[in-house]
Amino acid sequence: MSDVVYRRKTIRLKDWDYSSEGAYYVTLCTDKMVHLFGKVANENMELNGFGKIVQKEWLRTAELRTNVVIDEFIVMPNHLHGIIMILEKAGGKAGRGELTFAHNKHLRSPSQSLGSIIRGFKSASTRRINENRNSMNEKIWQRNYYERIIRNYNELDKFRNYILENPV
Repeated sequence: MSDVVYRRKTIRLKDWDYSSEGAYYVTLCTDKMVHLFGKVANENMELNGFGKIVQKEWLRTAELRTNVVIDEFIVMPNHLHGIIMILEKAGGKAGRGELTFAHNKHLRSPSQSLGSIIRGFKSASTRRINENRNSMNEKIWQRNYYERIIRNYNELDKFRNYILENPV
């Protein structure tokens, strides 16, 4: 028996508080990159029923978390690109004001972190898709996700344009 302990290398930025106010560009991929959510036709994304579930659950994220704004996003055949903005809470209520790009050093509950937001979305969309196809144990998403911290308005515009042009 081996005493080797396997640890997955984190792809997150060291010392960054992922619950801090800011904008994050994320990409979530389907398990084994299966084309599950529709197809691209004539440079437009045509969502199927599963794709519409993903779109609805993604938008629902902001309804469930008052400190989250869903910015530009697109559901593609085997992935989702999106911009999530986590806003500062003031007095226990989320502000819907101007986004700042400064890093906020104080820590909040892990339930307010980007990882928690993504886990909640993946869980809800997986459950709804599997209910829809009467298969409760099929994996929809790859483990983990890719993210990029958006540091200024130029980067924000760059990612918005990338998302809008993705089907092309």
